[in-house]
Amino acid sequence: MKATVLYGPRDVRFEERPTPKIEKPTDAVIRIAATCVCGSDLWPYRGLQPVNEPTPMGHEYCGIVEEVGSAVRSVKPGQFVIGSFAASDITCPHCRAGYQTSCANREWMLRAQAPVLRVPLADGTLVPTPGNPPADLIPSLLTTSDVLGTGWFAAAAAGVQPGQTVAVVGDGAVGLMGVLSAKQMGAERIIVMSRHATRQQLAREFGATDIVTERGDEGVARIKDLTQGVGVDSVLECVGTQESMLQSIRCTRPGGAMGYVGVPHGVELDGVELFFSHVHLHGGPAPVRQYLPHLIDLVWNRKINPGKVFDLTLPLEQVAEGYRAMDERRAIKTLLWP
Repeated sequence: MKATVLYGPRDVRFEERPTPKIEKPTDAVIRIAATCVCGSDLWPYRGLQPVNEPTPMGHEYCGIVEEVGSAVRSVKPGQFVIGSFAASDITCPHCRAGYQTSCANREWMLRAQAPVLRVPLADGTLVPTPGNPPADLIPSLLTTSDVLGTGWFAAAAAGVQPGQTVAVVGDGAVGLMGVLSAKQMGAERIIVMSRHATRQQLAREFGATDIVTERGDEGVARIKDLTQGVGVDSVLECVGTQESMLQSIRCTRPGGAMGYVGVPHGVELDGVELFFSHVHLHGGPAPVRQYLPHLIDLVWNRKINPGKVFDLTLPLEQVAEGYRAMDERRAIKTLLWP
């Protein structure tokens, strides 16, 4: 089969690779129905994360089970399934506590930008949908594999509660999913930091009430102005840079909380500032598997439509253009059909 491989900065190729097969009794092999390009894929694509050898890409996926290993019990061939970007056994102490991305036997999912995918630890990683979904639901179901689950975790980690004022730092796909998640959790006011008109419009569709275009200290000052000098109850940090982290901490009120899910690059925080901020910090790689059943239910019953975040759709063979479009901010998120 042909699959996506990153050779180096801005060098994405769609080339022949071995077709996946069952390697362990706990594996499943699925035929991909849809996959996509993740914002985190852009870090190595831009050369900000080293690529030392040709690297298969992709970790967001959904599809039909083709084959399962002899030990797999929770899914079977023919089922439509969605899995997390991290395979987990769902039985270790960390999994039972709800942090499947810290599973003692965790395996990071790769190679999903391809027609066929091997999923390790299938019983703990894959969740079947109630039936075979109609085509129009597949994009939204795909978001539950990572981007929606990550936005949901950002809101959960920030302790979003009904009636609160929330700020979202980052207007990429995860930030936009954070807006949708905060709205679902009952936030009354959702302030989005954004300078991009298309993303601002989608943020408002998902529930944003205010848009702030300023950044850094000016952005903090603007949020303080909007909150009568208090700051917000919860902040969702969805970027991962030094500026975004500091901006998030500084616009949170004392006693408030910040959920950070942007993969950190070059972030260093001052201990004294954290000490006197009285801000709760919680984040990390989102334990998507914890939220999959609930998020699938919301999508399946058409209570949310996160698939709107895909504003570019391409055949999988044109994956390199999907990366370019996101890198150049011509697209928020690229959906790929095998």
